[in-house]
Amino acid sequence: MSAVPDDALAPLFAPLTSLRGIGPALAGLFAKATGGERVIDLLFHLPDSYIDRRVRPTIAAARPGQTVTLEVEVVRHERPVRPRQPWRVIVRDATGFAELVFFSPSRVAQMPGGARLLVSGRLDRFADRLTMPHPEHIVPIEQAERLPPIEPVWPLTAGLWPRQVAGAMAQALARVAELPEWHDAALMRREGWPGFAAALRAVQAPQAPPEPGARARLAYDELLAGQVALQLVRGRARARPGRALAGDGSLRARALDRFGHPPTLAQAAALAEIDADLAAPRRMLRLLQGDVGSGKTLVALLAMLRAVEAGAQAALMAPTEVLARQHHRTLSRLCPLPVALLTGSVKGAERARTLRGLADGDLKLVVGTHALFQEQVAYRDLALAVIDEQHRFGVTQRLMLGEKGAQTDLLVMTATPIPRTLLLTQWGEMDVSRLTGKPAGRQPIRTTLHSLATMPDVLDALARKLAEGAQVYWVCPLVAESELSDLAAAEARFALLRERFGETVRLAHGQLDPDRRDAALADFAAGRVRLLVATTVIEVGVDVPAASIMVVEHAERFGLAQLHQLRGRVGRGEAASFCLLLHEDGLNELAKRRLLMLRDTEDGFVIADADFRLRGGGDVLGTRQAGLPGFRLADPIAHEGLLHMASRDAALLLQRDPVLSEPRGQAARTLLRLFEQMEAMRTLLAG
Repeated sequence: MSAVPDDALAPLFAPLTSLRGIGPALAGLFAKATGGERVIDLLFHLPDSYIDRRVRPTIAAARPGQTVTLEVEVVRHERPVRPRQPWRVIVRDATGFAELVFFSPSRVAQMPGGARLLVSGRLDRFADRLTMPHPEHIVPIEQAERLPPIEPVWPLTAGLWPRQVAGAMAQALARVAELPEWHDAALMRREGWPGFAAALRAVQAPQAPPEPGARARLAYDELLAGQVALQLVRGRARARPGRALAGDGSLRARALDRFGHPPTLAQAAALAEIDADLAAPRRMLRLLQGDVGSGKTLVALLAMLRAVEAGAQAALMAPTEVLARQHHRTLSRLCPLPVALLTGSVKGAERARTLRGLADGDLKLVVGTHALFQEQVAYRDLALAVIDEQHRFGVTQRLMLGEKGAQTDLLVMTATPIPRTLLLTQWGEMDVSRLTGKPAGRQPIRTTLHSLATMPDVLDALARKLAEGAQVYWVCPLVAESELSDLAAAEARFALLRERFGETVRLAHGQLDPDRRDAALADFAAGRVRLLVATTVIEVGVDVPAASIMVVEHAERFGLAQLHQLRGRVGRGEAASFCLLLHEDGLNELAKRRLLMLRDTEDGFVIADADFRLRGGGDVLGTRQAGLPGFRLADPIAHEGLLHMASRDAALLLQRDPVLSEPRGQAARTLLRLFEQMEAMRTLLAG
């Protein structure tokens, strides 16, 4: 076993236009269906079902609703008697008659009287006649081998036909070489898996119903490639020298005095894990995940103060200006040292002063947006970088962060509880600390479900609460078609609420000028605005302790995890807090079950896991409506057992062969190239 040369894989990464019969226009249609215009994209576009063309009953035994293949003789043609009526071809076998129905005479001409044919398609019954509208296959008996015994059904796009896909797939499969086996021989024997090329043929052009082993093998290939890549990149980060950060605890003690409460048990446990990483002479790569309101910010501050106690600098990056300013206020209130702010809106003398302080080391702590890691920002000694809500950033920004200090430790915080499966697939290069429970002073939130038909009652109840001094978030419906329709919905609701409740209603949404949006949020935080109408711009991080009511309109259109994030904006002060989920009448069973789960629990980890399994991990991270990004052959939910097996297998492989130089390791390099794990390949090439 050894790695194959690059040119052995090159035909798979060639454009689809290199296949016979595929021009640019058709390649564009393929790209819509498969997600790319290369041969490999077609090969990895798996069928979602199969049609068994071997089912060949007699006409008498055939039943409407079945997809069957009939062996028949053409009796006669019946022309349409009126426009827009179909042609009918009467056929028979020894047991009875059937009709083939066509709206195009061109196919009828290919079936002369007396011809013996195999016709395959779905049967219907019209009046008392058995019919087959538009047979999918019509093959002369003597050319029976042209009829596929098992026909894959691929997800298609308008204008693309199954025969075009089948023809292109046959050419693509012919390009797949016999590759060296990257799986352990004992595993292959135990699972009874075919080789990679054989598995692709069994799934994409089967001669018999595909064995589950072929599909499982392909899923495992993709999962193993991902796990080897994650662990290689993680190993490289671990191998880069870090430094031990030790502190005397004095700054931490002063911050906790200002905070007024000791850390919870969960906060103390997470901090102990972080401290152990900071004290070790290697770089920290740790994910701190906590439910809404679990106290991540305090843990982050105490970690940052440990770096400062050691004589170094620490930075906290947030995804938005609003959240950066909020963190800056919180840290400034608790911190015994000055905390700088650096965002896109910090300009002029203040910006120059901050940049100078970071470069000469006078400023020890800074909070900001991605502006913190632009090229012109230099640090004297950045020892710890904290990223809040990191999934809002890209992997590239995470890598840029690591380059700001050769020995910078990295702590990522997310308030989105991430299920274990997703942690392994998307965050497998990081250690994980988890915060559970809520700090002292957090209020439970009563969640209720209301039909939109009860809107007048909801508005009356809000009027009473507003009169008592309550502050209310009103989140407008999420409309999938476009951001503009989201905006129109928000503005229409704002107009109605402003008419009812007057000047104390303000609007904040993602398309609003940032200064106006920030001003609306600031006025709400200061209590000058009583009711804030918003899109999901308030989903992450906005902290207004006086806000006690959250109304979400068309809650059925949101992911569960996103609803939980929104709900977490209330319950932060002393007042009893409420979340009202407004929904359409006539919810289907799944939608009802999802909302009832949210009503019945405040545990974000339970909710996130349910959301992940119901909708797919992309929505848990707010990136896609369903499905995990980046997976084509595997489904980490359905293949969870294979995922954990791949994680263990990758660890063992790299433990035995860290640079993948031995025979199986060389084959694994081929696997990484096949699944385009380029960052891992760069790690290997860099040694």
